[in-house]
Amino acid sequence: TQAAASLGQRAGKVKVTLDAALVDKLRKTRDDTDATSTNTRRTSLRSGSSTAIPPRAPDGGTIAALHLCSRAPQGFSMRLKKLIPKILRPLFEERDDGNDMIPPKSLSFVGKGDFVKIGREFRRHFIELAQLRPEHRVLDVGCGIGRMAIPLTEFITPAGGYWGFDIVKKGIDWCQERITPKFPNFQFRHSDVYNKHYNPGGSEHACDYRFPFEDDFFDFVFLTSVFTHMVPADLENYLKEITRVLKPGGRCLITFLLIYEDSAGLIRAGKSDLDFVHEMDGYFTTKPADPEAAIAYDEAAALSFFDKCGLTVELPVRYGSWCGRNTFLSYQDILIAGKPGAA
Repeated sequence: TQAAASLGQRAGKVKVTLDAALVDKLRKTRDDTDATSTNTRRTSLRSGSSTAIPPRAPDGGTIAALHLCSRAPQGFSMRLKKLIPKILRPLFEERDDGNDMIPPKSLSFVGKGDFVKIGREFRRHFIELAQLRPEHRVLDVGCGIGRMAIPLTEFITPAGGYWGFDIVKKGIDWCQERITPKFPNFQFRHSDVYNKHYNPGGSEHACDYRFPFEDDFFDFVFLTSVFTHMVPADLENYLKEITRVLKPGGRCLITFLLIYEDSAGLIRAGKSDLDFVHEMDGYFTTKPADPEAAIAYDEAAALSFFDKCGLTVELPVRYGSWCGRNTFLSYQDILIAGKPGAA
């Protein structure tokens, strides 16, 4: 901190000159550091160790000084960044604890909340509730901009794999550029499916969309905050597709916004974050003019969809806090279901 303060006080007086060789060295040091950090976290997670081994620190006084810009108090940080030529600033921005696979907020479209914490929370749910294993083949329907994929890079081994698709192209582009090069068994695909709220120019309808994967391919399928934006006909087709691509004995984890006695009462009492007072054709919404912005389902109706599509729900339902409950597991309600048959 003292070094940062000293550099900050001299920010207007110091001129930094960096040649091409140093630029290459900075890039290589960052990549090496990230790789070491990622491998350390990955090994620790799979072994069950709770001890975090710090990533290897960059060598060289110049690099250490430059890294102070992300650790110094805000005032000093702003002055330190001015010392770094614009061409190099992306090397030290948009990072989280040494991880350059965290998207900038300007690109994120996956809702509120802490991007990293929510991803790690659901990784835990996948493992503890759905028995996800490192060698499994995983499908992320509506993968967004990698919020769930990024923490899974520390768990899924090359023996397994991750596939994700989404209707928002900018998220897929970012994941293909930043995640797949480091983890080739993590693949992302854009699906141009119509959604009034997220992809109004889509060329395919969700009620007719066929997932681009073969039958009985995945051990685990998950959807986080996807059915909360889909009308019944689209939801039913997606559940049928999930059943088709799951292996016998495979599981899925899906989040919902469910209307049941408690949540309905809390909505009436004005305690819910989402005011589902508009009943449509088989669902509830907060905005009749833009229904897919937020959709809730009657709990019994939601459970019947699973049965109709050949999936067995594993009770209990894990209710969420969105409606103002005092006891909850996550923000949205969570359902776990399985495809009958031997694993």
